[in-house]
Amino acid sequence: MTEAPPKLPVLVVDDSPFSRKLLEHALAGDSYSLLFAEDGKEALQLFKEHRTAIVITDWMLPDSSGPELCERIRAESTGSYTYIILLTSMTEKEDIIKGLSSGADDYLTKPFDRGELLARIGVGRRIIGLHREIDTKNKQLKEMAHTDPLTGLPNRRAIEEWGERQLRGAARHGYPLWVVHADLDSFKNINDSYGHDAGDQVLKEFAAILKEYTRASDISGRMGGDEFLLVMSHVGQSDIKTALERLRERFASKKFSFDGENMAVTASFGACGFQGKEPPEFSLLVHQADKALYCAKRAGRNQIKIDSPGILVS
Repeated sequence: MTEAPPKLPVLVVDDSPFSRKLLEHALAGDSYSLLFAEDGKEALQLFKEHRTAIVITDWMLPDSSGPELCERIRAESTGSYTYIILLTSMTEKEDIIKGLSSGADDYLTKPFDRGELLARIGVGRRIIGLHREIDTKNKQLKEMAHTDPLTGLPNRRAIEEWGERQLRGAARHGYPLWVVHADLDSFKNINDSYGHDAGDQVLKEFAAILKEYTRASDISGRMGGDEFLLVMSHVGQSDIKTALERLRERFASKKFSFDGENMAVTASFGACGFQGKEPPEFSLLVHQADKALYCAKRAGRNQIKIDSPGILVS
């Protein structure tokens, strides 16, 4: 059984009970859910609460005009598009231009014809549908632009944008922030010996474990290749190595089976922290974490190195 389409919320603004009743009868049925306001103030309050898709407003209101209400609604509309129809007894071209210039999408002269009203609202409904499709696609494109397609983790761009904001927050509120650079050990050998599908499996498994150990207040993502970045906040200098040690051990204990051969893969970690009032560039923390990672690799891999002196204090 096909479900009925959801009702479209419509806000009717008119101080005349007779006009409101006419519009109520004209729009009676299963297609629209109606809200009523008698003046501009009440209309704005209802609009803020319900974000109605369509607004039908009289030109003359007790406390303002229809065009003024249009301008205020446009100023309030930061999300989904709202289609606005002006009802007016004015027929002069200058008045119509004024109404449309204020932000109205269409107008209808009084007394209105029910068929014409429904037709114009139908146009609004189609336009709202198109705007919602565009909004959905834009959100999908934005998500794709910030997501690594293989692992589903945030990509380098997303990490850097988030990290820069979080770094400013750390400086403003005085909490520590850590940048951790992780790299899979001998990853090239896995690709060379067992193929890229095996390499992808390892990357996805490490990403899943990394995500499991990432708190809601932190972010982790893939920088590219077998390099990952983790940004952690509110972790003291005495606790950072313990936190990373749990992650290192969790991944090292994971067993992979390639061509009938069971094996473990390890990862190395380098970390650099900041706490102070004057934040450095986020890229500096990444660079210092990378240097610490290099030290972990040189020291034998499968270990953690904290950038000396461990945390940058401004």
